[in-house]
Amino acid sequence: MLYHASQTPGITMLEPRVSNDNVPRIYFSDKRENVLVYLSNAVEKTCKEDGFAHTGKWQKWASYGFNKDGLLRFEEYYENALEDTYKGVSGYIYGVQESDTVRPYANIANAFIADTPQKVVSCEFVPDAFCAMLEAERAGKIEIVRYADLSERMKDWLVRTAIDEYRGASPDYRYFLEKKFPYVRGTDAEK
Repeated sequence: MLYHASQTPGITMLEPRVSNDNVPRIYFSDKRENVLVYLSNAVEKTCKEDGFAHTGKWQKWASYGFNKDGLLRFEEYYENALEDTYKGVSGYIYGVQESDTVRPYANIANAFIADTPQKVVSCEFVPDAFCAMLEAERAGKIEIVRYADLSERMKDWLVRTAIDEYRGASPDYRYFLEKKFPYVRGTDAEK
């Protein structure tokens, strides 16, 4: 079984959509817990909650990767980012059968892609993504690194990266960065 997460209810056929790589695809994992991070996008959630008007695609926010054991590793890039991004967010985990139209994706552990529509064979409602992620952490199926536990080196990298990404950012991403990393305002990144 391969898994895909969405906030959209009632999907019976997953269709390829354009993502950050500008290629229409469907993304999957063969680990259910790995798709939990896709139930919410911190940029979109922050902007919508604040009433920030935006048209077009939302900038994607991804503060996760994989640890040395291949577990999904979510890192809080600001205080309470996990709760801020996922608490109260519901969604669905859709399952599809593996097939010859689905292939492994770019040397990423447990990741798969499809360029063609895929028939949904299962659907699980997730009432609160935050609770689901904490449960997956307790079960040892994902790793969560809290902001307070990040190294000073990592926190310094976050400052530099936020300032650098602020330059030329899309309006939604710029708003998000100002909200979560207020030090970006007043830096040379504004110029």
